[in-house]
Formats: sequence, C-alpha cells, structure tokens
Amino acid sequence: MLQKNKLRLGVLPIKRSYLSLDVAAVEKDRMFSVIRAIKPEAVTLVDIEDICNRGVAYRQEDIKAVVEKFKKEEIEAIFLMHCDFGEEEIAVKIVRSFRLPLLLWGPRDQRPNKPGAYGRDTQCGIFANSKVLLRNNITFSYIYNVDTDSVEFRDGYENFLRTAMIVRDLKDLRIAQIGQRPRQFMSVIASEGALMESFGIEVVPISAYEIITQTISLADSDDAQVAEEVRKLKDKMDCSGMEEVQLRRIAALKKIVLARMEENGCRAGAIECWSLFPAAMGIPPCMIISELADMGLPLACEADLNGALTSVIAQAAGLNEQAVFFADLTIRNPENDNSELLWHCGPFPYSLREEVCRARMVDGQATWQLKKGDITILRCDDLAGSYYLTAAEGSAVEGPETTGSYVWFGAKDWKTLEETFVYGPYIHHVAGIYGNYARVIEEAARYLPLKWDKPGGYPKSL
Repeated sequence: MLQKNKLRLGVLPIKRSYLSLDVAAVEKDRMFSVIRAIKPEAVTLVDIEDICNRGVAYRQEDIKAVVEKFKKEEIEAIFLMHCDFGEEEIAVKIVRSFRLPLLLWGPRDQRPNKPGAYGRDTQCGIFANSKVLLRNNITFSYIYNVDTDSVEFRDGYENFLRTAMIVRDLKDLRIAQIGQRPRQFMSVIASEGALMESFGIEVVPISAYEIITQTISLADSDDAQVAEEVRKLKDKMDCSGMEEVQLRRIAALKKIVLARMEENGCRAGAIECWSLFPAAMGIPPCMIISELADMGLPLACEADLNGALTSVIAQAAGLNEQAVFFADLTIRNPENDNSELLWHCGPFPYSLREEVCRARMVDGQATWQLKKGDITILRCDDLAGSYYLTAAEGSAVEGPETTGSYVWFGAKDWKTLEETFVYGPYIHHVAGIYGNYARVIEEAARYLPLKWDKPGGYPKSL
C-alpha cells in the first residue's frame, strides 16, 4: 500500500467590506459544498469559520487571526476564494506570509448590477487582486471564471491539489543513494550540491556493502518475515525458474533496503543495480524496486538521482494514490511511427501489470507487460546549473512482445517528443504514471526553481 499524507489546504474566503456579508456567506457555503466532495481522501481543508465573521475575511483584524491559525495548522497551500470583489489588502497580507502554492478563483456572477442593488463584481475583483499579487512577487494558479458547480471548476481545483502536492513533496525531500552510478553511465551524473541548493533536497549515502552483507546474513537465517515475503512472491507470479536462495535474498533485500530508507527518512532512492548486486549476491535488485514502488517508495535504476527526483514529481502528480514506473526510452515501434517502447529489465510495479498477461520472475527480474490506459511520461534533469522539466501524455498501445517489464507508449506526435529529449538536457530515463498530468506538472514548474520544457519547443531535426 502506498503511504499517503493528506495535503493541508488553507481555505481563505474574502469579501469587500461594504458588500453584503449575507450574500458572501451564501457563496462561500456553495463553494465549500463542492470542494468538500473533491478528493477528501487526499486533502484536509482548514477553514476560518472559528475566527472570522461568518467564516469570511474582510476586516483588518482578520489578517493576524488568519495568519496565526494557518501557521498553527501547518497549511501547505492556500485557496483564495473570492465571494465577491474581495479585499486586495486583506488577501495579499495573508498569503504573502506563507509563499505557498496559491489558487486564485471566484465564481461567475449570475447577473449584473441593478438599480439600487449592487452586485458582487467577482471577476472585477479577481483582476484587481491578481495585479496586487504579481506586484508582491506571489506566484499563483488560476481557474477560469466559471460557475461553482461546473466541470471546469472541479477539474481545475483537483489539478491545483495535484500541483500543490508536487511542491509539498519536494520540500525537505531526502533521497537515498545506494551505491554509485555505473562507470559507463555518464548520462546519470548529478550533483548533490545542486539538488541541495536548488530544491533543498538532501542526498543520503547508504553503504551498498552493508546492505549486501546484511541481506545475505538475513536470507541465511530463519527470519519469519523473509519466509512470508517469499510466499507472497510465489503467490503473485511464476517463480519456477528461481532458486530458493535467490528468492530468500530478494525478500531479505527488500526488508533491509526498506529499513534503511525509513531510518534515514528517505521517500525515494537511487540504486546501483545490474553493475553491483548480481556479482555480489547472485541477483539484481529489480524485484525489490518493483515491490517498493508499490509501497510508494520509488527507486531509480543506475543510481540516477535526477530520476529519483522525477519519480517523486510523478507520484505526487497522482496524489500518491498509485505507483509510478521508471523506464528506458528504447526503440520506436516497428509497426507504429508514433509509439515508443518504455522498458526496463524488470522493476515495473506489479500493481500496474496487464492482468491477463503471465507474471513471472526470471533471473530475479519481473517479466510482464503493463496495463492499457492513459500515461504521462516526464523527466527532470539539469545542465549548466539549471534544472529543466518536461512531460508528455499518451496511452498504452499494442506492440510486439518483448522481455522484462514494458509498455508501448503511443503519442500524438512521437517525433516532436523525441526532439525534445534529444535537444533538451534529458536522457533515456523517464518516470511514468497512469493518467493525464502534463498540465499539472507544467503548473508545478511555475512554483519550483526549474524551467518548463513544452515538447516541441526545439528546432526541427534535419
């Protein structure tokens, strides 16, 4: 099961001081009735009902009270909810105390002003507030001025939750580095210092020697948990081609790596795989990469630190509700010009497999095809002191059978994506997640110290 921590969203309804509080409160209640039903399992709403009149901020004394409550509640994002024109001064003085992902929005007014009856002028106030936010260097997200009950609002609000989750999950991130990159893989060179300086991400070196020696010792013992893990592996897939000692070492390796990551507070990792573990203990770590991915702890192959960072972004875009897979971009489909093989030698999560295909383990590596569905692939990488991020949407399509764990990725225009990866500072490694999240990932890039690369932004190849 994936480990999930709910996003803590501070909801800040605002109104103009001289406009009707009764009308504003009705609009606030309408909006809350909608957002309470959107992803309640992924977000905790922090309101201001207990500190502001009718739960709406519009007075000077509301500023201090709201800031104090939001800080006490340790909010991780803010929804600036216009109930009418709003008060720019109240809003900006509250949100600039946090510098968190911010959603600016207000519902579409149902009618214009009438003689003797001043309306809400919600959209007018949004234009005013956006200028003040920009002047204060506050980054914000926005949903088009639509009605509260519209699909556009629901989709935009959920997308903001995903955006905020990405930003939240990169904060204070610790990545386990197990071993070193393979000598031949110059492409995965990354800087611990740059990750720290740019994102505040800490790389935690974990001795591969200690993990290997502890794994062998545990596998040779009578540990009941190791025996249970072996039983689970046999229940899930065909292990007839594996020796019992290999299965025990896989089970023990999972337990040891999981313990080291938990001890060091790491939510992702990068591991030296085929270049070390087979020679040292007779099996690669592919299966434990698969198993830990299903627990929400992605491990990037070939000690790819930037790949681990990319995997965290992908998983957060999915609100940590599903596993992500870490793949090579390998070959174009010989039967489909707009399809690419996403492949690796066996680390894809079991939960994402195509149920009708035969799941088996060969030489410690998973062999199965992933399921059909929409897929987003992405990559975050660095060059010359700057970080870049790109993402593209497609779907799983039919293609020739192959070895290892794989899926054929069908894109609208593969040539454009290929050029983006070649001209951009990217390599052959990508994180993949089921669903369409390119827009969410692009929006998250606005809050992060990196540059968004929209596929197709490079010169066409000759």
